[in-house]
Amino acid sequence: MAGVGKDDGKAVKALDSVRKHLLGKYGVELLAPCYTVYHKELGEISSYPPGYKENGSIFCHNNPWISIAETVVGRGDNAFDIYRRTAPVYQEENSDIRRVEPYVYAQTVAARASYEEGAARNSWLTGTASWTFVNISQYILGIKPTLGGLSVAPCLPKELDEYTVDRRYRGAMYHIHVKQTGVAAMSVDGVKVEGFVIPDTGKAEYHVEVTV
Repeated sequence: MAGVGKDDGKAVKALDSVRKHLLGKYGVELLAPCYTVYHKELGEISSYPPGYKENGSIFCHNNPWISIAETVVGRGDNAFDIYRRTAPVYQEENSDIRRVEPYVYAQTVAARASYEEGAARNSWLTGTASWTFVNISQYILGIKPTLGGLSVAPCLPKELDEYTVDRRYRGAMYHIHVKQTGVAAMSVDGVKVEGFVIPDTGKAEYHVEVTV
Protein backbone atom coordinates (compact mmCIF):
# COMPACT_ATOMS: atom_id res chain seq x y z
CA MET A 1 0.00 0.00 0.00
CA ALA A 2 2.94 2.34 0.67
CA GLY A 3 4.64 1.44 -2.60
CA VAL A 4 7.50 -0.42 -0.89
CA GLY A 5 8.93 -3.06 -3.21
CA LYS A 6 6.95 -1.84 -6.20
CA ASP A 7 9.96 -0.92 -8.32
CA ASP A 8 12.25 -3.86 -7.52
CA GLY A 9 9.68 -6.63 -7.92
CA LYS A 10 9.51 -7.56 -4.26
CA ALA A 11 5.90 -6.39 -3.90
CA VAL A 12 4.77 -8.67 -6.74
CA LYS A 13 6.78 -11.54 -5.25
CA ALA A 14 5.14 -11.01 -1.85
CA LEU A 15 1.65 -10.82 -3.34
CA ASP A 16 2.28 -13.95 -5.40
CA SER A 17 3.23 -15.71 -2.16
CA VAL A 18 0.00 -14.49 -0.56
CA ARG A 19 -2.02 -16.05 -3.38
CA LYS A 20 -0.02 -19.28 -3.24
CA HIS A 21 -0.02 -19.84 0.52
CA LEU A 22 -2.80 -17.76 2.10
CA LEU A 23 -5.65 -17.36 -0.39
CA GLY A 24 -8.63 -19.63 0.26
CA LYS A 25 -12.17 -19.76 -1.08
CA TYR A 26 -13.41 -17.10 1.35
CA GLY A 27 -10.44 -14.73 1.39
CA VAL A 28 -6.85 -14.23 2.51
CA GLU A 29 -5.85 -16.04 5.69
CA LEU A 30 -3.62 -14.56 8.37
CA LEU A 31 -0.96 -17.28 8.38
CA ALA A 32 -0.09 -20.79 7.22
CA PRO A 33 0.53 -23.31 8.54
CA CYS A 34 -1.55 -22.75 11.68
CA TYR A 35 -0.36 -23.47 15.21
CA THR A 36 -1.57 -26.84 16.45
CA VAL A 37 -0.16 -26.74 20.00
CA TYR A 38 -0.07 -23.98 22.58
CA HIS A 39 3.14 -21.93 22.79
CA LYS A 40 3.49 -20.13 26.08
CA GLU A 41 5.87 -17.58 24.62
CA LEU A 42 3.35 -16.71 21.88
CA GLY A 43 0.21 -16.69 23.98
CA GLU A 44 -3.21 -16.00 22.49
CA ILE A 45 -2.41 -16.60 18.82
CA SER A 46 -1.61 -20.28 19.50
CA SER A 47 -4.52 -20.79 21.90
CA TYR A 48 -7.18 -20.81 19.16
CA PRO A 49 -7.98 -23.91 17.10
CA PRO A 50 -6.35 -23.95 13.65
CA GLY A 51 -8.16 -21.73 11.17
CA TYR A 52 -9.93 -19.58 13.75
CA LYS A 53 -9.34 -16.00 14.92
CA GLU A 54 -5.66 -15.00 14.99
CA ASN A 55 -4.56 -18.58 14.33
CA GLY A 56 -4.92 -18.53 10.56
CA SER A 57 -8.50 -17.40 10.03
CA ILE A 58 -9.63 -14.95 7.35
CA PHE A 59 -9.60 -11.60 9.10
CA CYS A 60 -11.87 -9.58 6.81
CA HIS A 61 -10.42 -6.26 8.00
CA ASN A 62 -7.06 -6.81 6.33
CA ASN A 63 -8.33 -8.31 3.06
CA PRO A 64 -8.95 -4.85 1.53
CA TRP A 65 -5.31 -4.00 2.24
CA ILE A 66 -4.21 -6.93 0.08
CA SER A 67 -6.66 -5.89 -2.64
CA ILE A 68 -5.31 -2.32 -2.50
CA ALA A 69 -1.76 -3.63 -2.77
CA GLU A 70 -2.75 -5.54 -5.91
CA THR A 71 -3.98 -2.30 -7.49
CA VAL A 72 -0.71 -0.57 -6.58
CA VAL A 73 1.17 -3.12 -8.70
CA GLY A 74 -1.47 -2.88 -11.45
CA ARG A 75 -3.28 -6.21 -11.08
CA GLY A 76 -6.95 -5.31 -11.25
CA ASP A 77 -8.21 -8.85 -11.73
CA ASN A 78 -6.45 -10.02 -8.56
CA ALA A 79 -7.68 -6.99 -6.62
CA PHE A 80 -11.30 -7.59 -7.57
CA ASP A 81 -10.97 -11.33 -6.93
CA ILE A 82 -9.91 -10.71 -3.33
CA TYR A 83 -12.66 -8.14 -2.82
CA ARG A 84 -15.27 -10.58 -4.11
CA ARG A 85 -14.23 -13.44 -1.79
CA THR A 86 -15.14 -11.51 1.37
CA ALA A 87 -18.00 -9.34 0.07
CA PRO A 88 -21.38 -10.40 1.55
CA VAL A 89 -23.16 -9.78 -1.77
CA TYR A 90 -21.16 -12.62 -3.32
CA GLN A 91 -21.77 -15.01 -0.41
CA GLU A 92 -25.52 -15.58 -0.68
CA GLU A 93 -25.11 -19.12 -1.99
CA ASN A 94 -22.99 -19.90 1.09
CA SER A 95 -25.48 -18.48 3.62
CA ASP A 96 -26.08 -21.87 5.28
CA ILE A 97 -22.37 -22.03 6.04
CA ARG A 98 -21.75 -18.34 6.70
CA ARG A 99 -24.67 -17.91 9.14
CA VAL A 100 -24.42 -14.15 9.73
CA GLU A 101 -26.51 -11.32 8.31
CA PRO A 102 -26.22 -11.39 4.50
CA TYR A 103 -25.72 -7.62 4.25
CA VAL A 104 -22.86 -7.08 6.70
CA TYR A 105 -19.21 -7.97 7.07
CA ALA A 106 -17.95 -10.26 9.81
CA GLN A 107 -14.75 -9.77 11.74
CA THR A 108 -13.44 -13.21 10.87
CA VAL A 109 -14.26 -16.23 8.71
CA ALA A 110 -13.13 -19.76 9.47
CA ALA A 111 -10.37 -20.77 7.07
CA ARG A 112 -9.24 -23.96 5.35
CA ALA A 113 -7.56 -25.39 8.44
CA SER A 114 -10.72 -25.01 10.54
CA TYR A 115 -13.51 -27.44 11.36
CA GLU A 116 -16.05 -25.49 9.29
CA GLU A 117 -14.51 -23.44 6.50
CA GLY A 118 -16.58 -20.37 5.62
CA ALA A 119 -18.38 -19.94 8.94
CA ALA A 120 -18.35 -16.23 9.83
CA ARG A 121 -18.03 -14.81 13.34
CA ASN A 122 -18.55 -11.45 15.06
CA SER A 123 -20.62 -9.61 12.47
CA TRP A 124 -20.54 -5.79 12.67
CA LEU A 125 -17.45 -5.90 14.92
CA THR A 126 -14.96 -4.89 12.24
CA GLY A 127 -13.57 -2.02 10.23
CA THR A 128 -13.92 -4.06 7.03
CA ALA A 129 -16.78 -2.04 5.52
CA SER A 130 -14.94 1.29 5.72
CA TRP A 131 -11.70 -0.17 4.34
CA THR A 132 -13.63 -1.92 1.58
CA PHE A 133 -15.19 1.41 0.61
CA VAL A 134 -11.70 2.93 0.39
CA ASN A 135 -10.53 -0.04 -1.66
CA ILE A 136 -13.40 0.04 -4.13
CA SER A 137 -13.77 3.82 -4.49
CA GLN A 138 -10.16 5.03 -4.32
CA TYR A 139 -8.13 2.12 -5.71
CA ILE A 140 -10.23 -0.17 -7.94
CA LEU A 141 -12.45 2.58 -9.33
CA GLY A 142 -9.52 4.90 -8.68
CA ILE A 143 -11.32 8.11 -7.67
CA LYS A 144 -9.04 9.46 -4.97
CA PRO A 145 -8.82 12.87 -3.29
CA THR A 146 -5.31 14.37 -3.29
CA LEU A 147 -3.84 17.69 -2.26
CA GLY A 148 -3.53 18.67 -5.91
CA GLY A 149 -7.11 17.76 -6.81
CA LEU A 150 -9.32 14.79 -7.51
CA SER A 151 -7.36 11.95 -9.10
CA VAL A 152 -8.93 9.35 -11.39
CA ALA A 153 -6.55 6.40 -11.79
CA PRO A 154 -8.53 3.13 -11.92
CA CYS A 155 -7.16 -0.39 -11.71
CA LEU A 156 -10.04 -2.42 -13.09
CA PRO A 157 -10.79 -6.09 -13.62
CA LYS A 158 -11.29 -7.09 -17.24
CA GLU A 159 -15.00 -7.77 -16.63
CA LEU A 160 -15.74 -4.12 -15.80
CA ASP A 161 -15.85 -2.35 -19.16
CA GLU A 162 -17.03 1.06 -17.98
CA TYR A 163 -18.72 2.94 -15.16
CA THR A 164 -20.05 6.35 -14.21
CA VAL A 165 -19.62 8.09 -10.86
CA ASP A 166 -20.92 11.40 -9.49
CA ARG A 167 -18.49 12.64 -6.84
CA ARG A 168 -18.75 15.83 -4.79
CA TYR A 169 -15.31 17.22 -3.92
CA ARG A 170 -14.27 20.58 -2.48
CA GLY A 171 -17.71 22.04 -3.11
CA ALA A 172 -17.91 20.99 -6.76
CA MET A 173 -19.73 18.12 -8.49
CA TYR A 174 -17.67 15.83 -10.71
CA HIS A 175 -19.47 13.65 -13.28
CA ILE A 176 -16.93 10.98 -14.17
CA HIS A 177 -17.20 8.38 -16.93
CA VAL A 178 -14.48 5.71 -17.21
CA LYS A 179 -14.12 3.23 -20.06
CA GLN A 180 -11.55 0.51 -20.73
CA THR A 181 -10.09 0.99 -24.21
CA GLY A 182 -6.42 0.14 -23.79
CA VAL A 183 -5.44 3.80 -24.17
CA ALA A 184 -4.88 5.93 -21.04
CA ALA A 185 -6.24 9.47 -21.39
CA MET A 186 -8.41 12.03 -19.62
CA SER A 187 -10.46 15.01 -20.76
CA VAL A 188 -12.28 17.56 -18.61
CA ASP A 189 -15.25 19.37 -20.13
CA GLY A 190 -14.13 18.21 -23.57
CA VAL A 191 -10.52 19.38 -23.21
CA LYS A 192 -7.71 16.83 -22.98
CA VAL A 193 -5.50 17.23 -19.90
CA GLU A 194 -2.13 15.77 -18.99
CA GLY A 195 -2.06 13.17 -16.23
CA PHE A 196 -5.01 11.99 -14.20
CA VAL A 197 -5.54 14.76 -11.63
CA ILE A 198 -8.51 16.94 -12.55
CA PRO A 199 -7.47 20.62 -12.61
CA ASP A 200 -9.42 22.74 -10.12
CA THR A 201 -10.54 25.79 -12.10
CA GLY A 202 -13.08 27.00 -9.58
CA LYS A 203 -16.14 25.68 -11.40
CA ALA A 204 -19.17 24.22 -9.67
CA GLU A 205 -19.45 21.25 -12.03
CA TYR A 206 -17.07 19.17 -14.13
CA HIS A 207 -17.65 16.50 -16.77
CA VAL A 208 -14.74 14.08 -16.92
CA GLU A 209 -14.02 11.36 -19.49
CA VAL A 210 -11.31 8.83 -18.69
CA THR A 211 -10.04 5.91 -20.75
CA VAL A 212 -7.69 3.26 -19.41
